[in-house]
Amino acid sequence: MNTIIRFIIKEFKQFWRDPRMVVMIVVSPMIQLILLGYAATLDINVVHTVVLDNDRSETSRKLIEKFNGSTYFSMDAFYDSYDEVYKAMDNGGVMTALIIPKDFEKDIKRGNTATLQAIFNGSDGNSASISSGYVSKVIINFSEEVVKSKIEMMGIKRIPAGQISAQSRVWYNPGLESKIFMVPAIVGLLLSVVTLILTSLAIVKEREIGTFEQLIVTPIKPWQLIVGKLVPFAILGFIAVLIVLASMNIIFGIAVKGNVTVLLVSSFFYILSTLGLGLLVSTFSKTQQQAMMLAIFVVMLPLIFLSGFAFQVENMPVIFQKISTIVPLKYYLIIVRGVILKGSGFHEHFQDGLALLIIGVVILTISILRFRKRVE
Repeated sequence: MNTIIRFIIKEFKQFWRDPRMVVMIVVSPMIQLILLGYAATLDINVVHTVVLDNDRSETSRKLIEKFNGSTYFSMDAFYDSYDEVYKAMDNGGVMTALIIPKDFEKDIKRGNTATLQAIFNGSDGNSASISSGYVSKVIINFSEEVVKSKIEMMGIKRIPAGQISAQSRVWYNPGLESKIFMVPAIVGLLLSVVTLILTSLAIVKEREIGTFEQLIVTPIKPWQLIVGKLVPFAILGFIAVLIVLASMNIIFGIAVKGNVTVLLVSSFFYILSTLGLGLLVSTFSKTQQQAMMLAIFVVMLPLIFLSGFAFQVENMPVIFQKISTIVPLKYYLIIVRGVILKGSGFHEHFQDGLALLIIGVVILTISILRFRKRVE
């Protein structure tokens, strides 16, 4: 035990002498937190819109005022022809074009269905879909006001038919802000960077400078070498998690609603997987460049894409959904988002935690066996 403690102390001293490692632990969490919280957002705060009003009536002006009064729409220009609208859409920068046809007001007064054309820039499917929802909401509200006005003009004080009114309530993220969804996931991303990439780089670095061979010829046993190599990065991973949780609360006001113990235990289960993957990468790499390439492109990117970090697993093809069942980051993100945003605890995430533990033990066991074989 004394040998392992001394070995761990040696690893920490070696770590602090490498400025790159310190930057990745201290600076990287803050950079990722700010980028994912502010820059990598799927929210649409401003829908740049142009208008072609062929009716030029009081009703069409009221409709335009409805859009202009919304906090989401920016009425950038008013055109006189379709050609100008098409050019504006082709040049980019415009998300939506509203085309109000002639006799728009007459159709409404006659009780006919009045048509309105809304053109969306579909090159960005997500933005177009959200913008379409915004437009539909404004038009529905305007239509309700028109119907209500006509009923009042007819002298009818009560609506003759029953109505269905849906009252929507959004839990856990009332503002529907994408940062509330993205920021907690940084915990998993950062743990992957610290324990996976840094572990593989540290081991391969010792091979490059020749100190790894010196360790092998010392009286230290293979299992002591493995423990001494992995424990420091596990500790650094927990430190990174605490930094992110504190910064997340201070910068974005996102506090942990659930049991922090569940979060930390789950982090330990996930660390088993990432340490094992980092150890495995080191056995296939001869240089730090190779280790970095393998860790990022062969391990990290598939983990991120198949985990639900930014894209829902349920929307993926069936084959990728099945592959995702062995992706440890998927289960860890479910637990992290559940504990932080929903306040869920051990009972809600028992199956996710168990799957995370089993995957972690299997990956770490395979990695240790291969690493010991290389050492011996």
